[in-house]
Amino acid sequence: MRLWHYELIKVLPNKQLTGQWREISAIIGLVNKFKNPNSLIVNKVVDYPLSDFIRYIKIVEKEMKKRGFATIQNPYEKIKILNEDYFNLKHYSKVILKNSIFKFWHTDRYLFQCIFNLQEKYDCGGISKQEWEKIKKFANKKLRNSEFKLIEI
Repeated sequence: MRLWHYELIKVLPNKQLTGQWREISAIIGLVNKFKNPNSLIVNKVVDYPLSDFIRYIKIVEKEMKKRGFATIQNPYEKIKILNEDYFNLKHYSKVILKNSIFKFWHTDRYLFQCIFNLQEKYDCGGISKQEWEKIKKFANKKLRNSEFKLIEI
């Protein structure tokens, strides 16, 4: 399971974007069923306020609709039965920054990890050249002042 860095949603290839929608439903299902499942990704999600997860879902949903994908599964219906108590709120802060979602997880470091994961998918033929060029353009802007660099093979 993976929740792509929220800044990458707008450049994700269609396959990864639609997969993200399935991941969201799976996370909600696991929390609903097991309350506190022992899953690396779910453990990270529940360390934050439910509002972070909902904001993330809205970003994915907006991009899906923008690209013409139907969001048949309705995660909001499932979320209604989630109890805020399931969320440990390890990183809760009364100050919610406008662009901060999963503040201590969706960092620049995690963004770079996601970019490199997508680069590996491209290198192995899982992402088309056109899709990779879109990601690369975004990544090069982000990586400009970073120690990380994309290497073409």
